[in-house]
Amino acid sequence: VALLCGLLRTFSMGEEESVSFVDDVLPVLGKAGCSSSGCHSKPAGQNGFKLSVFAYDPKADYQEIVFDGRGRRLSLGAPEQSLILQKATQAVPHEGGKRFDRESTSFQVISRWIENGMPYEVASDSVLEQLAIVPKDFLTKPGYEKELTVMAYYGNGRQRDVTALASFKTNKEVLVEVTESGVISVSKERTGEAVISAQFMGEVATTRVTIPDAAQIAEERFAALPKHNYIDALAYQRLQNLGVFPSPRCLDGEFLRRVSIDLIGRLPSAVEAREFLANSNPNKRSELIESLLQHPGYADHWAVKWADLFRPNPDRAGVKSVYILDQWLREAFRENMSMDVFARKILAAQGSTHRLGPAVIYRDRRTPEDLTTLFSQVFLGVRLECARCHHHPNEKWSQEDFYQMAAFFGSLKHKGDGVSPPISGGWEMIYHRPGGKVIHPVTQKVMLPKPPDGVLASFPKEADPRGWFVDWLVAPDNPFFAKAMVNRLWAEVMGRGIVHPVDDFRVTNPATNPLLLDALAEDFIEHGYDVKHLLRRITNSALYQQSSLANASNGSDGENFARSYRRRLAAEVLTDALADITGLPDDFDGLPGHSRANQVWNFKIASNTMDAFGRPDSSRDCPCERNLSTSVVQALHMMHSQKLQDKLDHKDGRLSQLVGSDRSRADIVEELYLLTYSRLPEPQELAIATAAFEAPDATRQTACEDLLWALLNSAEFVFNH
Repeated sequence: VALLCGLLRTFSMGEEESVSFVDDVLPVLGKAGCSSSGCHSKPAGQNGFKLSVFAYDPKADYQEIVFDGRGRRLSLGAPEQSLILQKATQAVPHEGGKRFDRESTSFQVISRWIENGMPYEVASDSVLEQLAIVPKDFLTKPGYEKELTVMAYYGNGRQRDVTALASFKTNKEVLVEVTESGVISVSKERTGEAVISAQFMGEVATTRVTIPDAAQIAEERFAALPKHNYIDALAYQRLQNLGVFPSPRCLDGEFLRRVSIDLIGRLPSAVEAREFLANSNPNKRSELIESLLQHPGYADHWAVKWADLFRPNPDRAGVKSVYILDQWLREAFRENMSMDVFARKILAAQGSTHRLGPAVIYRDRRTPEDLTTLFSQVFLGVRLECARCHHHPNEKWSQEDFYQMAAFFGSLKHKGDGVSPPISGGWEMIYHRPGGKVIHPVTQKVMLPKPPDGVLASFPKEADPRGWFVDWLVAPDNPFFAKAMVNRLWAEVMGRGIVHPVDDFRVTNPATNPLLLDALAEDFIEHGYDVKHLLRRITNSALYQQSSLANASNGSDGENFARSYRRRLAAEVLTDALADITGLPDDFDGLPGHSRANQVWNFKIASNTMDAFGRPDSSRDCPCERNLSTSVVQALHMMHSQKLQDKLDHKDGRLSQLVGSDRSRADIVEELYLLTYSRLPEPQELAIATAAFEAPDATRQTACEDLLWALLNSAEFVFNH
């Protein structure tokens, strides 16, 4: 009776006395960590007490606290003796430890809320519309300290300082630390930029803290830098703000090797390298880029990258289905299919999985939820997966956002042989049939199709809602698609994304150079989402053509592209490079003889080299982003691979041909350097290499084998630099 009387109290008390569950108590519990996934928001709760993650379901939380266990957690007669406060202050044993003191504001807020009748809402409550950190994006100096302020803005015009209730994070603790109360401390030794984020009741705000290098770089030096296009102007402006000076132009051999690997996944031949190095044409780099974009190897190289994102497990989808998808991807890049058309053909696919490549994606990803996870990452650059179960921990996305997007795929149907691992040899027809529904797992509401940050979809009742979704996606004013695509393409040739990881656009992971990202997206849209156009633009920039060698200013830069970032060769590229250098093509099971590694369409086609160097395993859920890190396995493989040794001493291999020729030792050394590094040896390197022929017990054959083995096991070979 006392509980019911308390709940029926009027909420007409003064503003300073008005305390509500939604506006006041939930933020306190959030700040204390009670509603985190490691505490009472675990899937099964903690010790019989369960809250929603990050308070995404406040009504359920209110029910749990006020009514669960016959209201045992609250004491109307003695609010300060309530179990919820006794536990939080550890007046009684609490597995989660002490969350706040009796003298704290948090204690007083909850106590006053209980005393006032535990209202769910009060008259002054309104929808939280925006969160902001003050100051917003500022320059500072090493060793600086400052207290940040977090302001909440509500729909009724109310403004509230919620600094004490916000949770803070920094994306670079070594550069800028932040306390629980929002005080930042800038490193005394480091320079760069960090992003501080604050979270409050599902909303997130950020501020950039930029610490430029104290050493002044004359403006004249930046003004004198070569600017081939808008990329350079925007990148140099960013570097100038940070006090970082870019590396100089790379050597011709470095550029030849780098751009050949990036655009067609192949090393230049020795003949190509000699010709390029000897060419005095000032436009030779641009002409090379153009020839590579027309090279037959371009399509296979880029199809492999997109196959990583979509290729299903053949045990699940069927061997023929996987092959059909692979061939469709290759044909799309042979045609230079524009990315908006590419997205439309995938997102609106209907047809047989034995005839239409994009339909195979729907054979593997069979539910609206799985399709939402995949397509949001690939085409929006947003990881909505977390919002499938709860509010996204680092973003604004809610379960409603996730299931509203999933509703676009709710009317998809499958007809034919279903999947039956480990052998799924059949086929299915993927088609649209009106009437499908997607249900919100918590509210049980039927979700209406709505894209993230978009409006409710409007289309004829019998129409496939995916058509509306694609129209929204590829519209020039779409906030996601063009940026996600250019960021992914940029990362492929520059070593990392402007937003990194490439599929993780969010306010707490902002672009390192937002102006450059916007300019690239606008360029992409203006030129019809033409992939080759964008790659041409990037690789022609002075920024792309920088040296990978650091200077005194940019040695610690890892995200602003002040130098070219070295990247390990991808599995297929390295495998093909070994075949090209040794002159002995590989044979792969199920493919025509002498096929290239980037023509392999199934991860089950054996290749120890590709597996050692990170070929994605499509038995795992795609998208399978490449892991280009180095490992001991890779080093041991290169040093001890019997297959590689067999290529080195094979009677029909390149080394045997060089050994049997009348070429001088110096000529042979130059040939091997051109094959592996696309450059001629330095005088000291040439002297050391030719001396190997004079080693005790050395023969012309063993000296050549030892030299090439050493070159192949060097960082200069294994990395694209």
